[in-house]
Amino acid sequence: MNEILYFFTNIADETRVLLLVGGLTFFLILEIRIPLFNSQYNKISHAGINITFTLITLVLNLFGAIGILKAVDFNRVNNSGLLNMIEIPLWLYLILGLVLMDFFGAWLIHWIQHNVRWMWKFHIIHHSDPNVDVTSGLRHHPGENIFRLCFTILAVLITGANFGLVMMYQTVSAFFAHFSHANIRTINVFDNFLSYIFVTPAFHKVHHHYLQPHTDSNYGNIFSIWDHIFQTVTSFRNTQEIIYGVDTHMDKKENSNIKNLLMIPFQPYRSLSKKLD
Repeated sequence: MNEILYFFTNIADETRVLLLVGGLTFFLILEIRIPLFNSQYNKISHAGINITFTLITLVLNLFGAIGILKAVDFNRVNNSGLLNMIEIPLWLYLILGLVLMDFFGAWLIHWIQHNVRWMWKFHIIHHSDPNVDVTSGLRHHPGENIFRLCFTILAVLITGANFGLVMMYQTVSAFFAHFSHANIRTINVFDNFLSYIFVTPAFHKVHHHYLQPHTDSNYGNIFSIWDHIFQTVTSFRNTQEIIYGVDTHMDKKENSNIKNLLMIPFQPYRSLSKKLD
């Protein structure tokens, strides 16, 4: 465990980029070999739109990184946060840290965005993707990124996480963003078993169905346990029956126009058409 914490505490930027790009490439290859949907769409154009959102938010992420470092330093100086209240073994520190960071930094803000109308309008951009694949995890409006960064900083302060734990969390979180969105066919028994603890491709694809109640369910990022605890789990008998998107924004021209996507939060709110029977 000491080696793991040391690795993430001293991880170089180049190594992080290599892990992120390597993970993205790995799942892109799997999408070609074992796709869940054999959709006919321009994968390069689709990836270009989603990657553009990541490039747009690079400056925001820089300021967010500064905020996270300030929070980590605050924890170090004041020995504050839940994880520092009692002496616990390192292995437990890392596991609890990941689980709690996942709740406060990802699950909670995700749930809030689905339940606060003006915040949902920013999150629509992520849900408007009609062809969910490994690049869809990169598709977030800059405004949503601000929400997510604020809650990541909040998670660091609440948990008392050190720098190594934060880097470990962000790396694992990025991996699961690729994994859960990837257009890959999984073994049902294995996927179902794993989804009791972790967010799997089949588990998360339900969240991207275009109609409620499925849209407002399965909020998990790394761990699915929070959805099981708060009873926000729904499922599909056959994941191939899932239709991606959100019912208020199903126009493909709108969903492939970056300018329009950036302006959606500032457009009049569209009411959901109808819910599933």
